[in-house]
Amino acid sequence: MKSTAKLATPTSDAAAHVEILDWPQIAAELDSHGCAVLKGLLTPDQCRTVAALYPDDAHFRSRIVMGRHGFGRGEYKYFSYPLPDLIAQLRPALYGHLQAVANRWNEAMGIDIRYPAAHAAFLKRCHEAGQARPTPLLLQYEAGDYNCLHQDVYGEHVFPLQVAILLSEPGRDFTGGEFVLTEQRPRMQSRAEVVPLAQGDAVAFAVHHRPVQGTRGTYRVNLRHGVSRIRSGHRHTLGVIFHDAK
Repeated sequence: MKSTAKLATPTSDAAAHVEILDWPQIAAELDSHGCAVLKGLLTPDQCRTVAALYPDDAHFRSRIVMGRHGFGRGEYKYFSYPLPDLIAQLRPALYGHLQAVANRWNEAMGIDIRYPAAHAAFLKRCHEAGQARPTPLLLQYEAGDYNCLHQDVYGEHVFPLQVAILLSEPGRDFTGGEFVLTEQRPRMQSRAEVVPLAQGDAVAFAVHHRPVQGTRGTYRVNLRHGVSRIRSGHRHTLGVIFHDAK
């Protein structure tokens, strides 16, 4: 029997915090760098509560051991529906603000796809195309683990932004393990961006490409993300992906 346990923490506080973030500044950083930090998105108590879900398989649909697939070292689990309350509220709240950036990016890149204002409407589009498996995930790393550079695509319908939330405290729970984003511009060498995060901070970033204004107009750049080697301790991260998987 699947567990019906809920997160023992005020979920509405997380969704409410989304609304008071400086979204014009976040949008500007996404446009300039392909990523933006959302400071203090979760409280330390909320972080610990989410991380504590990891051993309970009742919350998850699958477990991935990264080394078996060449993804790096470490492991992660995909949540099953229904999502825990905090995640179920965060996902549409974040989407509601990132949707405008996603539509503007697609317009700039000459991509015809537009995203509806409500996340439920976008999920309906995914599910009608056979992408019905939830993609929010909980990642667990220990000393020596790392996540290779990759893109979380999962199917035809892809929302071009996603969010990762650091649940552990750097320097106390772990060392190393920095979030890394690389950007490949045409006919140029790759550019790396290392994003420092505190416990409860989130980073919003491009899933696979974004527009950049050049001297001859707008062009697409390709992005990948990963996590550098954990030097010591344990690190947990919550990944919030807005499209579902086949």
